[in-house]
Parts: sequence; structure tokens; C-alpha cells
Amino acid sequence: MQEMSERRGSVQSIDRAVAILRCFDARTHELGISDLARATGLSTSTVHRLLLAMQENGLVRQTAHRRYAIGPLVAQLAHSGGIPASLRDAAMPVLRMLRDDTGETAAVHELLPSGQRVVLDQVESQHQLRRTYTEFGLPVTLPQGAPGKALLAFLSWERQQEALAGHLEQVLPQTITDPVVLAAQFAEIRERGFALSMAERTPGIRSVAAPVFDHSGQVAGCLSVSGPEMRMPVERMEEFGMRIVAAAWSVSELLGATPAARDRSTALAGSR
Repeated sequence: MQEMSERRGSVQSIDRAVAILRCFDARTHELGISDLARATGLSTSTVHRLLLAMQENGLVRQTAHRRYAIGPLVAQLAHSGGIPASLRDAAMPVLRMLRDDTGETAAVHELLPSGQRVVLDQVESQHQLRRTYTEFGLPVTLPQGAPGKALLAFLSWERQQEALAGHLEQVLPQTITDPVVLAAQFAEIRERGFALSMAERTPGIRSVAAPVFDHSGQVAGCLSVSGPEMRMPVERMEEFGMRIVAAAWSVSELLGATPAARDRSTALAGSR
């Protein structure tokens, strides 16, 4: 009983220390004990005790006027190479898992400041007949394909309307160019978390994609799984969708995303 009680106490201390660390961000570099107590709901004595232990371990450092900031250990870990520095670095191990899990080509796509997207990398299917990306680094217009729809659906409502009001190129007969249909699809994508493309951009290829979010909760890119139509019936695509959502969120977490920040961003994407 004593051992279990000590274990619960240790876990509680870790949870509280993490709550303190979450109070610091790009806009809030320094905080006092009272500030941290109000933000976490902990007593000032508890916060003070935790800060002393965290300071000893380099998680926080004391600044002027008895205020605190993120400590050197956090910076050392961030620059040690153990934490992925880019979307591609974070995604590659997950892409290999997705390829092995689905048997189809998995890829990572990045949203550009221009409002376009690019393919960063892929892990190809081992089937003889497979999807192979060749346009690495070449901008692709949104919302073409499942990756494009997965990205645009989670951008701000204003950016969605701007894209839908522009020229929607009919790349293939299956390409959706009706803004009303696309807007309805965006709402569905936000609801279930993934987008589908029924050979809408590449002949004979169907794809499924789910968004990746950054530390601010904004969509930064997406993961996709693509394959020949003959191996991608709707039922299989729906099954892949849930797996890709989970995989994409694991990448988001490596980039510092939190559920709260993601949900705020998603809510704004669906509000007028």
C-alpha cells in the first residue's frame, strides 16, 4: 500500500510539473509563482516546491524578481537531435509503419505559405503495381486530391472561401469543381478527420489523407496513403482513414500540437 501511494504521489508531481511547463509559450517567457498558481490551480506553496525541484533538474530557471522561465535542459533536449526538427523528420518513421500496415504507398505533404502543397517524401508500396510520387517539391494547387482537401478543410473559413471562389481546375473527369460539393466535403472531413480522393487528380489512383498540426494547432501538412483503384474500394479506404488519422496525430504531437490547440483551430475552420 505504501509503495502504491508513493507511486501515485510521484505521478501527481510529474503531472503538476508538466502543467507548470505548459504555462510558458512564445508570448509568455517569464512567470512568477502567483502567476503559475493561478494558471494551474495549485497553491503557491506547491508551485514553489515544484519549481525548486524543477530548477535543480534544469527544467526551469530563475530570472529577475523571483520569476521563472524555461530551463536549459528543455533547450538542450530540443537541440539534441532526439526531437524531430521538421515535418519530414517527424513523419518518416510513421510513414514506414503506415506502408507496412496498409501495404500501400504512404507520403507526407507540406502546406506552403502560398496556399499550395508539396510532396516531401514517400515510402513506396512493395506491390509491383503501386503509386509512386515523382513531383517532389513541385507546388500543387489546393484542394486537388485527398491531401489538398485534407489541408484546405482545416484552414480558416476565409481561406477556404477564397479557394472555392477561385478557379477550380478540372484535372480529370472525376475532379470535383463544384464549390458547394467541396464545402460539404470539407465539413465532413473535419467531422471524421480524413479526406478521400476517388482518382480525382491522378488517373487510376485513389488516396486517403489526414492533417498534421503544428505546436500552434494550425494545419502544417498531412499524411496520405495511395494505391490503384483495384485495391482501394471505399470500405478499405474508410478503414485506412482511421489508421491515418491516428498516425497523423502522432506526428502532430512530435511537432508540439495539443488537442486543445487543434480543436480551437478546427472550430475556426468551420465557423463563418
